[in-house]
Amino acid sequence: MINVVKITDYMSEDLISLKLKSKNKDDVLMELADLIAVSPEVHNEENVIYKALIEREKLGSTGIGKGVAIPHAKTDAADRLTIAFGISKEKIDFKSLDNENVNIFFVFASPMKDSQVYLKVLARISRLIREEEFRNELLACKTPAEVIECINKKETV
Repeated sequence: MINVVKITDYMSEDLISLKLKSKNKDDVLMELADLIAVSPEVHNEENVIYKALIEREKLGSTGIGKGVAIPHAKTDAADRLTIAFGISKEKIDFKSLDNENVNIFFVFASPMKDSQVYLKVLARISRLIREEEFRNELLACKTPAEVIECINKKETV
């Protein structure tokens, strides 16, 4: 049996915000960095997560299209891969590849040494969010528990 990597293995309800308040890219990255820092696996002294997310964005936008962004940081501030999730009611200009504004965010903090799992989970999310039905289901979630359930359901199909 192949060891399947599940997105929800790296998420928890306390790392999910369905009401992001930010209105622009820098602010939403700060808000997401603060959200992921709630995890005991992430150490955000001196805003190291935010700084790592900004550095990654300088390489090119993590707005992958269809209203989705996957900001991610490889950093020693993460003990293990950690994923936070956010939804903005207002779409944010994220300089996405398709020039569409973004309202669904998966944010990663990953240790420098853990590239295999990081890449597998990133690829898995990228595949899932291509489906309009899945994106709409995420946007319809009313609680963090529903987000986890929605992703779990999609991963077991």
